[in-house]
Amino acid sequence: MRRVFNLWVWSTLLLALLLSCKSAKLSDAEEKQRIGEYYEAAAIYRKVYTKTSPKERALRGYIAFRMGECNRMINSVARATSAYMNAVRYEYPDSIVYLRLAQVLHQGGRYADAIKNYDLYSQWQPTSQLAINGIQGCELAPQWRKAPTRYVVRRMDKFNSRRGEFSPMLAGENYDQLYFASSRTRDKEAKVSAITGQNNNDFYLVKKDEQGNWLTPELLEDAVNTEFDEGTPSFTADGNTMYYTFCGQDPEDDRTSEIYSSTRGGATWGKGSRVAIVKDSVTALGHPSVSPDGRYLYFVSDVVGGFGGKDIFRCRINGNAFGPMENLGEQINTAGDEMFPYARDSVTLYFASNGHPGMGGLDLFMAKLDSTGRWNVSNLGAPINSMADDFGITFEGSRERGFFSSNRNDARGYDHLYSFELPVITIKIEGYVFDVDEYPIENATVRIVGRDGLNEKAVVKRDGFYQVELERDIRYVMMASARGYLNQSFELKTDPEEKNETYIVDFFLSPIYEPVVVENIFYDFDKATLRPESKAALDEMIKMLNDNPNVTIELGAHTDRKGTDRYNEGLAQRRAQSVVDYLIAGGIARDRLEAKGYGESVPKTINKRMAEEHPFLKEGDVLTEEFVLALPPEQQEIADQINRRTEFKVLRTNYNLY
Repeated sequence: MRRVFNLWVWSTLLLALLLSCKSAKLSDAEEKQRIGEYYEAAAIYRKVYTKTSPKERALRGYIAFRMGECNRMINSVARATSAYMNAVRYEYPDSIVYLRLAQVLHQGGRYADAIKNYDLYSQWQPTSQLAINGIQGCELAPQWRKAPTRYVVRRMDKFNSRRGEFSPMLAGENYDQLYFASSRTRDKEAKVSAITGQNNNDFYLVKKDEQGNWLTPELLEDAVNTEFDEGTPSFTADGNTMYYTFCGQDPEDDRTSEIYSSTRGGATWGKGSRVAIVKDSVTALGHPSVSPDGRYLYFVSDVVGGFGGKDIFRCRINGNAFGPMENLGEQINTAGDEMFPYARDSVTLYFASNGHPGMGGLDLFMAKLDSTGRWNVSNLGAPINSMADDFGITFEGSRERGFFSSNRNDARGYDHLYSFELPVITIKIEGYVFDVDEYPIENATVRIVGRDGLNEKAVVKRDGFYQVELERDIRYVMMASARGYLNQSFELKTDPEEKNETYIVDFFLSPIYEPVVVENIFYDFDKATLRPESKAALDEMIKMLNDNPNVTIELGAHTDRKGTDRYNEGLAQRRAQSVVDYLIAGGIARDRLEAKGYGESVPKTINKRMAEEHPFLKEGDVLTEEFVLALPPEQQEIADQINRRTEFKVLRTNYNLY
């Protein structure tokens, strides 16, 4: 129940005060408010309030609350906040004042103060979902601002004016037309609306040029525009019918809105006509959105029997007839206002609401219809949403970009157009496939298999380069291969963070038909004991053998020319066996490995890479003892070092195949 102070007693006292001191000005304000002329009503209330003595506390509280209501309706948040605070100061006897004050504080981004007033209201209305959702929104808003989505939002100054513009709607097969409503005018004598304090809204159209750039908006010089208010357009898939909100003005009756439709004739829109969803013309209907398949018309109404405030409805379209109104239910609608629906497809609806937990004012939400017929609603978060009103979204088809309207950062509360776009995340892996001497291998392939279902075989370019697009937060296994070479694998887990990323992975494949020097294998001096710094190279050998399970190899150890042949062969054999023992300990089958100590009997033949590294050598030179002794001492040491090596060569490629 609402705050009871005795409300009946208070009402009696207030009535007496009004009869004794209420002027015609106050009654004018009340009448303006009754018929929806909030802008003029707020101005009159402000004048009456200043003329009312502070001693008349009940009357001042009454006027302040009414003034707050009118300013809230026209988005004058600062004035509404001040008025509600004055209503509280003068002890306005209805707890609704705390809810209204909390809502405008919420809209002003004063979340802590808003929560205090939501709590005060909850003392009188403990089950109020508006208060519960309001508190939740105030708590979530700072988190949404701190961790915004990846959408990029920009104010569209090319479209905007010093007045207001709202409810953009993309049209055209290529989404190269944008319609919106605006209160801008070229008529300096145009009448200002008593409802909003702005000029009546007309439709404007902006098109793209041949280069895809947006041109300057132009007033739609068609019969669909009138002296009254038009807005929130929506188009059928064929582009020939426009549904929109129309607000006529009768000086004697309540201000209401209706849904109209206009048909395109050639290149122009004809005069609109009322859509007969209901029989009477008193029920307020607005914000139409036709589904892409043309089966349903979504719209807004405050008809009695809803969930409170304005609700979103839909009705079936049957040619020129419209089926009964269907409320979308409690998952969508709340005790607050749900407005500006946008049917993106048969199961996705966007809308604005101040009843669901939000950042303040109207927030934009997405609703997904699941297989059970339940709508799952989510707040779009920052930066699309702000503490101000954010509403009227339109998408460029299936692309995650489009436009919406917002009154953020406008002290007058005027709405303006903003663009939004979700940048595409590009996650790539790229690199080169080389041989062990770092020359590119032509016709190599890189196969990538991922837990996301990816199974791609990339053929590398002539320079050995490859590139594949991946997804974030997925584990992938890669295998590089080429005819005449051993395979090489690599495992990658992409980062879960939503950002562009390029991973660099180069492969170095070992030839099958040539011996390969195993770099970075070190022994203690004059011993066969492997030094600890050899571990990385040996572990790579284990991985190579696991990548090629049908291969057997010989491990050959070679020495330089110093020492006797017998001694060098014995030392080399022990060193080769040390490597084999390490590989066996690492899980490689014993019968896949052979150890061979060559000593100095097989001097190294210089290849192209070695010749490039050592200019005193040329490709094809054999580092025999005679060749080495003919070199200067410094070059002899280099040649001896080249001869001291551990190599492997492939013996078989059919191990365990038969």
